[in-house]
Amino acid sequence: MSLTKTDKEIDSMRRGGALLSRALKSAVDAVAPGVILYELDVIGERVILEGGGKPSFKGYQPSPKDTPFPSTICISVNEEVVHGLGNRDLKLKEGDIVGFDIGCWFEGLCTDMAVTVPVGKVTPEARKLIDVTRASLIAGVAAAKVGNEIKDISRAIEEYVKPHGYGIVRALVGHGVGHQVHEAPHVPNYVSDRYPKVMIEDNMCLALEPMLGLGGDYHVDTAQDGWSIVMSDGSLGSHFEVTIAITKEAGAEILTPLPV
Repeated sequence: MSLTKTDKEIDSMRRGGALLSRALKSAVDAVAPGVILYELDVIGERVILEGGGKPSFKGYQPSPKDTPFPSTICISVNEEVVHGLGNRDLKLKEGDIVGFDIGCWFEGLCTDMAVTVPVGKVTPEARKLIDVTRASLIAGVAAAKVGNEIKDISRAIEEYVKPHGYGIVRALVGHGVGHQVHEAPHVPNYVSDRYPKVMIEDNMCLALEPMLGLGGDYHVDTAQDGWSIVMSDGSLGSHFEVTIAITKEAGAEILTPLPV
């Protein structure tokens, strides 16, 4: 599998990313105290299907032995940082923060994105966590240039987060995307020698996705449902993600515009 995409493939991903962004915005716009998670999942799925796409997470199995993921959107609440089940009969409450992670197939290519948003009025600490996570993602995008290393993206994200004291989740990282939901290379949100040196090439497509914990710890656990990833210290988790195409001419283009 190629680490890069053709211009035609990137164009399909651009249009699929625009559809995905609309689907995510439709779900985010419906967030309010008292709204049930599965209602938000239905809203996002409808937009994808009506736009000619297909949800990439619903039915997803990392391996044949795994239980298929049951919803179109991963919806994660408070200490759940990612992979929360979007089909739950769980009501949002004032002061919650909720993360949406969503992907779709369009013309045979896959895009992926995520945001975390407040439910009504949240604490200043929660608002800052959300803002820093988003800003660290944008710092990573700015470092995604042909000729740089993947490690330059990791460093940009880590250096942005460090002064704030948040934990950077290490068990989950960004990745290549397009031909499959998850492709090489790994794109960690921190600098580590355990990942091989990978140069950023022309027409490479990546999903960057910092995940932060308010408590300063980076450890996570898997919930009993087998999917939801929660901060081990029980603190709030936040997650943002965009799919980008990196070219010599345009630099890093965000193919999945953030709706918030």
